[in-house]
Amino acid sequence: MSQLDPRGHHSTMFDSAGADHKRQLQELGIFHDVAKALTSSLNLDSILQTIMEKMAEYFRPDTWSLLMVDEEKSELYFAIAVGDAAEALKTVRLKLGEGIAGWVAQHGESLLVPDVYTDPRFAKRIDEMTKWQTRSIICIPLKSKHRVLGVIQLINVDMQGFGGNEMLLLQALADYAAIAIDNARAVEKIQELTITDDCTGLYNARHLYKTLEAEVYRSTRFGYEFSILFLDLDHFKSVNDTHGHLVGSRLLAEIGYAIKAHLRLIDYAFRYGGDEFVVLLPQTSKESALVVARRLRDVFRNEYWLKPEGLNLNVRASMGVATFPEDAKSSHEIIRQADEMMYAVKNTTRDNVSVARQGMLT
Repeated sequence: MSQLDPRGHHSTMFDSAGADHKRQLQELGIFHDVAKALTSSLNLDSILQTIMEKMAEYFRPDTWSLLMVDEEKSELYFAIAVGDAAEALKTVRLKLGEGIAGWVAQHGESLLVPDVYTDPRFAKRIDEMTKWQTRSIICIPLKSKHRVLGVIQLINVDMQGFGGNEMLLLQALADYAAIAIDNARAVEKIQELTITDDCTGLYNARHLYKTLEAEVYRSTRFGYEFSILFLDLDHFKSVNDTHGHLVGSRLLAEIGYAIKAHLRLIDYAFRYGGDEFVVLLPQTSKESALVVARRLRDVFRNEYWLKPEGLNLNVRASMGVATFPEDAKSSHEIIRQADEMMYAVKNTTRDNVSVARQGMLT
């Protein structure tokens, strides 16, 4: 039985009111921190980490995770996972519809399952893999423009104190997370558009100089070499004059794809402008760069382009090679050196490679 305070009220009433007030302040604090993260950063990982940590702090699950939808494969993967099994979950994928999280991702509806063993949708294989003992699951979809982007999953939350208000709070935080993901993807798309050439899909000249500055700094600091190939297509104007600019654009796109296909993953390919291309080869000596240059020269000599259009065009290229720091000490200087070498070929034989300090290949 509760005691009376000096004014005759039950003290439990005050306790309850105090607890409610404390909870409201905690909720306001969560919204403040999440809103601050959203408005002060474009770093998606940082924002999502803040949202998930605040959620975990409030609901105190045994473990929690954020699963993202891979639309191409129709699967879910663990983008953030907390607990002893976090490392193991990095490689785990769920099919859409598999397990409670998969069902939520597929249907776009929240699920609160107090006892997973009474729900046929529960996927036991995750517990078997992680040695978890899942008793209850709360899953909330992250939705944007009628698409499910991911699922927030809380494991073994105390269901006694979980009601409609708590579900509303969870949904609000999930909406914040969806906004963060949408914003980050929009920024990423804009950045991609500003550094990518529309015609070829390669990086553009603006991104070339930014990347080169970083490479000069890195190579100077660690004592690395890097090399530049400057390519100019021979007689490209005649392709435009004979077949039209649309064919010329398709030819540039096909050549851009071929150049990239013959490089390593760490190499960069850029469309410099018009029919000129630049290749950046990090941590590559002049000797190794010549191997790449010869390979690309042979590609141009042997390849016939635009076969599906029935044109079978054979287009050659003039190339220049320069290496940092042997031939230049700055980003603009190494481009100038490689460009000069390319013009040495262009103004004489065409269809060959000229190397800074060495001259024309024989």
